[in-house]
Amino acid sequence: MTHPFAPPSSPLPAIARSRALAVGSLLALIALCLAWELWLAPLRPGGSWLALKVLPLTIPLAGLLKHRMYTYRWLSLMVWLYAAEGAVRMTSDTSSLSAWLAGLELLLCIVLFVACTWHIRTRLRAAGKEAIAADAAQRAAEAGYAADPVPPAKTR
Repeated sequence: MTHPFAPPSSPLPAIARSRALAVGSLLALIALCLAWELWLAPLRPGGSWLALKVLPLTIPLAGLLKHRMYTYRWLSLMVWLYAAEGAVRMTSDTSSLSAWLAGLELLLCIVLFVACTWHIRTRLRAAGKEAIAADAAQRAAEAGYAADPVPPAKTR
């Protein structure tokens, strides 16, 4: 029996879409933060050391690409640090370009959070259905008859 949090062998379309949205929004957030702090509206002319803030964002990329559930979970919490920075800089930066970029950062953080939570919920539901089917097949085998070919009715 496979681990309940392992990615399914044939991923559901919702799992694939949520994963693509999470990876895409994370890559966009990395690109935005780098461009913002190095070229578009840096705190100091010529770029600033604040561009190093993207380094923690590069860590979860490998976990997202390897379908690691734990990465989706902690990234959904870590992203709020960047959302807080975006909200503060959106309301306090004097440059209108910087404030606009901060708003875009906040929007990308919200999209990333939604993608991570959507992915987690979808994977947990799929794991639950697989566990129910495996349990029914095991009980049927122990009782000496074939498993029920009709899947359980939807609860919703």
